[in-house]
Parts: sequence; structure tokens; C-alpha cells
Amino acid sequence: MNNTTEIKRSNRVIRCFDVPAENIDPKTVSSFGEEWNAFHGFSESDIIISGDKYFDIVTDEMLNKESLVIDIGCGSGRFIKYLKGRYKKIVGLDPSSAIFVADNLLGEDGSIELVQASTDNIPYPDSYFDFGYSLGVFHHIPDTQKALSDSVKKIKPGGYFLLYLYYSLDNRPFYFRFFYWLSNLVRLGVSKLPSKPKRRVCNVLAVSFYMPFVLLCRFLRWLGVSEKIRKHIPLQAYESQSFYVIRNDSLDRFGTPLEQRFTKKQVLEMMARTGLTDIVFSDKLPFWHAVGKKI
Repeated sequence: MNNTTEIKRSNRVIRCFDVPAENIDPKTVSSFGEEWNAFHGFSESDIIISGDKYFDIVTDEMLNKESLVIDIGCGSGRFIKYLKGRYKKIVGLDPSSAIFVADNLLGEDGSIELVQASTDNIPYPDSYFDFGYSLGVFHHIPDTQKALSDSVKKIKPGGYFLLYLYYSLDNRPFYFRFFYWLSNLVRLGVSKLPSKPKRRVCNVLAVSFYMPFVLLCRFLRWLGVSEKIRKHIPLQAYESQSFYVIRNDSLDRFGTPLEQRFTKKQVLEMMARTGLTDIVFSDKLPFWHAVGKKI
């Protein structure tokens, strides 16, 4: 492809593709570049807890030491680090400056390649990878369906693709949707702030919005209250997460200019349109994440 720059780092050469892309929101890309530059110090425990939640439906048949893998929207590279030892080669792709954060996190490793590019211009042939995944990315892209279709094209027939999209709380009671409505009003204002004030406000929200629910869930767990009951409390998914992750997710949630949400039915239909079949949804948080087989 034209307009390619190779940037030599201490760990590897990063290929950067300065190619015009239509299906991208520049403000959102810039926001995530800032986010991952601010939050890149995940502990091993943080990475394992997060990775286990998303890859619970991925089997050794889908992903193994013979697999060529692509992480689309790799951000800080934490899921690449989580998967270490489970692939032959992996490509981390991200349009933002987070690609350089990933380089620092992942260190020297010849099985990892990093590329700065968008879903419009994935610089690999169609049907190249055995396994691909995108976790928490496509709902921040203007045309989510197109981003998914462009990505699944790169998967071999018989390969698999794992997807996570924000859910529209379609499996939750009405008060969850009310809390979301309130939080979304806050997001619309916070996301317009300059970088440093935005981070400060999101830190305050991590304490004032997230932690009351998280601490309540932790207290109930300590009392022996079952998860079946605790899961009815908003933000229960964070009860095992560190405050560092909660601060990061507060910035991720309230700091992004563009956010979309989807029902389970919509996610299923979008995946099917790309040629994915045998689609399996996890029945656990985070909703919705699902994996499908490329026909």
C-alpha cells in the first residue's frame, strides 16, 4: 500500500499507514490515543481478569499455537499479552497513537507485529488469518457493520472471529436503562472537555459513580450474598476489578465522543451478514460478546 511509514522502535518496526479512511471518527481515535497513553500500567492480575471474561467462549480449536491472529483495535496491547503462548503469530492493529503504548507493553517478541491502520485499510490479504477479534472497538466507529465486515474478510474460511459490542441493556430491568440514560447525558458533556480536565473529571466519576456500586457488591459478597442476586446491581461486573481498571473504564466510558449500543439480536444479525455462522454468545458479562465461524 502507498503512504506507508516504518517507525523503528527499540522493540520492533511499526508500520504506519497514512491512508484516507472514511469509516473513522478522528476525535474518537484521538481520545483513545490519549486514554491508552494515560492508562498502560496494567498488572498481570488486571490483564488475566479482563482476558478471562472475554475469551471464556474461545476453545483450543478456535485459537491455538498454530493460529495466525489479528487484534483489531488493540489499544494498549493488553489482550495480546493475555494471549501469549496461544498463537503462532499475532498482529495488533490500531489507528491511534496507542500502537506505541502497545509496543512498550509487549516488549521484544518476534511473534508480534504492530500496525497503525484503520479497518478501512487492513494491510493484509483477505482470508489471511485463522482467528481475529475486536473487543470494545466497533461501537466507537461510525459504521459498525462495515468495520465488522471489513475485518471478517481477513479471516480464512473455517476460521473464527470474536466480537464484543456494548449492549443496549436489552436483557436488563428498566432501572439499568435509567442509569444508562443519566450516565450518557454526563458523557455527552465530559467527552467534549480537553484531555487533562476530562481525565480529572473521569477520576471523580470513578469514585462517585462507580465505587458506591462496586463497594456495595463487595460488601454483599463478603456477607455471602449470591452472585445471582448481586448481578442485579449496576456495575457489579467491577466488583473484582482494581481501582486502576475502574479509573480506566470511567475514562473509556465517559470520555469517548462516539458510542453506539446494540441488542443481542442486532449483534447476531451483523455477524451473520459477514458470513459468520455457528455463532455462540457468552451468557456472562460483559454483554454482548460472541464468537462465530467464517464460512
